[in-house]
Amino acid sequence: MRVLVVEDERKIADFVTKGLRESGFVVEACHRGDDALTRISNEPFDALVLDVMLPGRDGLDVLREIRRGGRDIPVVLLTARGGLEDRIGGLNAGADDYLPKPFYMEELVARLHAVIRRRDGRAASLLRVGTLVLDLPAREARVGEEAIELTAREFNLLELLARSPGRVFTRTMLYEQIWEYDFDPSTNLVDVYVRRLRAKIDSPGQPSMIETVRGVGYRMRK
Repeated sequence: MRVLVVEDERKIADFVTKGLRESGFVVEACHRGDDALTRISNEPFDALVLDVMLPGRDGLDVLREIRRGGRDIPVVLLTARGGLEDRIGGLNAGADDYLPKPFYMEELVARLHAVIRRRDGRAASLLRVGTLVLDLPAREARVGEEAIELTAREFNLLELLARSPGRVFTRTMLYEQIWEYDFDPSTNLVDVYVRRLRAKIDSPGQPSMIETVRGVGYRMRK
């Protein structure tokens, strides 16, 4: 599941990003409300972790704009103000849940899973591309009726590709989003993982589910 963290305090943003990634989420982060609106408009996310106190457009303004635009993305608000009026204000603005600072990472993870389940339901938690099915909360994969054993990074890579069938991802994009490092042109790590995935999910004699786009990268076959 892909989550956008919007937090202007870099240490907190890094803490939340690291904790969510360790819990199996694919995480992006930004630090301003207007940047969050731009990213949500152009990229698919399963949930938003949104700080209330942001430079420029604050979190509640961002949340209202998201809801006015008809976007139903689950939102967990973070704030240092935990009073009743603040909580009611956040929920009235369209938040799905509200978590005052400081908080335990385990609680944030649990609340994210809960709001995603409530908003989407169990069926929407299954990502399907042809015969491939990914159970996102359980982090399980199968092709047809056959269960496929995947490592955490294999699952994250497959999920990223499967969310946008037909979209070409460069090796740089895949490396930086899945391994969270600046791209090293000398590495063939992405190619190695794609080969592993193909060995696990492709059927003998059939075209690979993951297509190579020569000189660019990879895409999931529609």
